[in-house]
Amino acid sequence: MKNLLTIAGSDCSGGAGIQADLKTFAAHGTFGMSVIVSVVAENTSRVISIHDIPSQIVADQIDAVFEDIAVDGIKIGMLSGADQMRTVSEKLRFYRPSGVVLDPVMVAKGGRALMHPEALETLKAEMLPQAFLLTPNIPEAEAITGMEIHTVKDMEKAAVILRSMGPRYVLVKGGHLTGDAVDILYDGKDYRSFTTERIPTKNTHGTGCTLSSAIAANLANGAEVPEAVSAAKEYVTTAIRHALPIGKGHGPTNHFYNLYKSGGILQ
Repeated sequence: MKNLLTIAGSDCSGGAGIQADLKTFAAHGTFGMSVIVSVVAENTSRVISIHDIPSQIVADQIDAVFEDIAVDGIKIGMLSGADQMRTVSEKLRFYRPSGVVLDPVMVAKGGRALMHPEALETLKAEMLPQAFLLTPNIPEAEAITGMEIHTVKDMEKAAVILRSMGPRYVLVKGGHLTGDAVDILYDGKDYRSFTTERIPTKNTHGTGCTLSSAIAANLANGAEVPEAVSAAKEYVTTAIRHALPIGKGHGPTNHFYNLYKSGGILQ
């Protein structure tokens, strides 16, 4: 069994953040561990408050994991401030883990900012060069690149700019466009598109967290990047199709649908 670490914020309602990551890791037959960088009081409708964990505690959590347990893959999600980013970046340079999947979370599903605007330049300088695979959605890609994205061709142009900032692979997610959900993977030479039907549901809380965690788990389990992305996208699409109507707002996806359906453990 592979050991996966998520470094991100928490979601007390269970649909996104650390909680979604750990569920996704478990659904992929891996052992999940976590470093909490922010405690987020949120539900399916809104974010009430955010408490950032002191950088020293973030560093201590990372040390606690790495000094004792082999880490086979890492997913990084919400990093709200520049100090946290510098702390995580320093630890990544020290421990040099492979297969870091970075999801540059900036805004919650309900619209609340999850990253301080002044931390954007630190994200570019400190975190993007540490990423094996970067997975921004369109608003995040626009914020990082400074360009507007309206078409798949725009997504491809953004991917080129993003890769020049350090990641080995870039996956620009097209969920904010209309029509089928098209994601673009760029490796510095070739583009590969991944298309799935758009599921008509409001219950999409935590889909970005879930996708990046599924990719990290697939990579740790031995898949090549295109296969890891394709399988993760299929997993998320199934989780959305069978999303749970929990709460008054954007409900969570169904991370364990296949497990419940089969009555066994996912392989």
